[in-house]
Amino acid sequence: MNVLVADALDGAAVARLRAAGHEVIERTGLKGAELAEVLRSCEGIIVRGATKVTGDVLRAVPNLRAVVRAGTGLDNVDAVVARELGVVVANTPAANAISVAELVFGLVLALERHLVPASGDLRRGHWEKTRYAGRELFGRTLGLLGFGRIGREVALRARAFGMEVIACDPVLPRWPAGYEWVPPVTLDELLAGADVLSLHVPLSSGTRGAIGARELALMRRDAILVNCARGGVVDEVALHAALSSGALRGAALDVFEREPPVEPGGEHPLLTLPNVIATPHLGASTAEAQRRAGLEAADIMIQALASARA
Repeated sequence: MNVLVADALDGAAVARLRAAGHEVIERTGLKGAELAEVLRSCEGIIVRGATKVTGDVLRAVPNLRAVVRAGTGLDNVDAVVARELGVVVANTPAANAISVAELVFGLVLALERHLVPASGDLRRGHWEKTRYAGRELFGRTLGLLGFGRIGREVALRARAFGMEVIACDPVLPRWPAGYEWVPPVTLDELLAGADVLSLHVPLSSGTRGAIGARELALMRRDAILVNCARGGVVDEVALHAALSSGALRGAALDVFEREPPVEPGGEHPLLTLPNVIATPHLGASTAEAQRRAGLEAADIMIQALASARA
């Protein structure tokens, strides 16, 4: 069966698909009608975050059997239409967990220890040792909105820093065994109790704008917000207002509602603030995470197409 790899995928994953007897078509940058045209000869498609598998595309390709995202979330796939058409939809939520969790602490440490401006000043010949006095994480409270695979990895690393951890996850069917040291709290308790609030929920109709003006107003003025989940979970206008007014001390962002957040040469309001550190959606951008995600996506695709053939 033909499989379209529509976003860059680790070479080992492509090799695994071919070893299973599938013809692999590697074409990136496809969208809309052009994507549908290529997919008409395919039974499967593997994407990352760039390619949008819309309802219109899905309806135009009756031979499609499976859509697999090599990564977390399915916000670039119309899963409702896919399932209506009998198309298998899957992702690889565990593959990126370690990389995202490590980036959370990279961003938090960079923000709290002023690593970016301090490094920039030193390169310009300025020795600003007292200006960039920072803050420790030890003894502070980390609040996790979402306590799935990534949230738990973040919690483990927070424990190593000597932080207290609380979490809110209203859709978790039961609290995971071994995490009794992370007390479950309500959303309002989470917001009021966190020194560092880290978001780890998928983007859906229920989570879009989940952190807005009301929620930010409940947070401590001395708190910081970290978002390595999805940009749409946070109301960016409300966040800018809170950061500008001093209602929130800082934010570390790896994701934005629109990505890239600005056109070349443009300026996003959040990126003009000195109390914001931001990266271009690097959460899963490690060699290890990409390899895990690619191999897992390939295995899911192989199994899905084998089932379709049976």
